Amino acid sequence: MSEDSNRAAWLLRARSYLRDADPVLARLIDERPDFDPQAWRAQLPPMDLYGALLFQVTGQQLSVAATRRILGRIQDLFGGRLPAPAELLALDPAKIREAGLSWRKIATLRDLAERLTDGRLDQEALVTLPDDELMAALTVIPGIGPWTVQGALLVALEREDVVLPGDLALRKAIKTAYRLDHLPSQQEVLAIAEKWRPYRSLATSYLFSAVFEPAPRNES
Repeated sequence: MSEDSNRAAWLLRARSYLRDADPVLARLIDERPDFDPQAWRAQLPPMDLYGALLFQVTGQQLSVAATRRILGRIQDLFGGRLPAPAELLALDPAKIREAGLSWRKIATLRDLAERLTDGRLDQEALVTLPDDELMAALTVIPGIGPWTVQGALLVALEREDVVLPGDLALRKAIKTAYRLDHLPSQQEVLAIAEKWRPYRSLATSYLFSAVFEPAPRNES
């Protein structure tokens, strides 16, 4: 069976599971029969784990639009692509500051890059770790918390069972989709998402879609 066929079979199975597990997701899935959970990645530059962590660190406390503008300026510094760890370390930090990153974020990215180049961390080994072990290995770095790693798990490693309880956009999407009278806490997000296992990444994609790409309404 081809990779595309395997992917289609997985998606069919995951959608069916989520429809049975959660009536709210069943409605979102039915409203979006042509939804492609991979499509949003096509809007991002190619990223390895370091690139995805750079993307996530850049996006801390920023809008999607502001993050993409800064990311574009960083790519311009490196010939139209995101840098490898050694390349980032070789560039004058002031140049990265001019691209729009704060000094705190630059320090985080340089700390991570140093660990990846001096052998304290091995990128090839990191990508093989289970989610919780990868989280533990990376969150010891100042400036890298669970949200940053969870985003990298989705973007670079395409892990299937990731949810971002601290993501404001996701919390707003859940508030709207589940018709809550308040913005859910991180614990509430995790409680709601428990029924989505082992397909929390797909469920999260549908909820983001509901916010950023509302389903068209049928006119009577």
